[in-house]
Amino acid sequence: MAGKKYREAAAQIDRLHQYPYAEGIQLAKKTNVAKFDATVEACFFLNVDPRQADQNIRGAMTLPNGTGKTKRVLVITQGAKVEEAKAAGADWVGGADKIEEIQHGWMEFDIIVATPDMMGQLGKLGRLLGPRGLMPNPKTGTVTMDVTHAVQEIKKGQIEYRVDRDGNLNVPIGKVSFTDEALAENFKAVYDQLNRVKPAAVKGTYMKSITVATTMGPGVKVVVE
Repeated sequence: MAGKKYREAAAQIDRLHQYPYAEGIQLAKKTNVAKFDATVEACFFLNVDPRQADQNIRGAMTLPNGTGKTKRVLVITQGAKVEEAKAAGADWVGGADKIEEIQHGWMEFDIIVATPDMMGQLGKLGRLLGPRGLMPNPKTGTVTMDVTHAVQEIKKGQIEYRVDRDGNLNVPIGKVSFTDEALAENFKAVYDQLNRVKPAAVKGTYMKSITVATTMGPGVKVVVE
């Protein structure tokens, strides 16, 4: 059963109405019930069939105003790329030594960037990293020889997006402490990116519904006009 604060917040939202996205973001912030600086998320319900390879939408992008959270980056590489990764600002850098640490339970990182030559060794951790969404992937730019660019983009506020098996795609667009304008700009950037990667096979309405909400707050249906 929802708490009193949540019910009071939800009562301020017309659940049958689709708000212009900038107005919806303001309402989501207003109805935030958390006492901490909650994350603001956007949820897109897409008319796609993720079982089809060409409709399994996945990628990465950098939000114009960042996410409000600095990710801890681990780079798995070797040779000259070790110093390059350190200079780029990676929190941890290593090769077989770091892979072994992960095998023994070390998980003090949020994202892994790996050079292609290390994927053979890293692949044996698939069962451990895969379910956590931590396995590097070329589609999200985390398997690359350009570790400088990858690390810098992540530190600037890069997010990964991926549609689930039901067609839902959830992404953070910032924090409640962000200005309304910064959140709206981040939201629009995600919206535009998803339209850019719209599968050619999609017929009819692509985005069935869009909702914005804070971590513990009620959802607000929005529309881009």
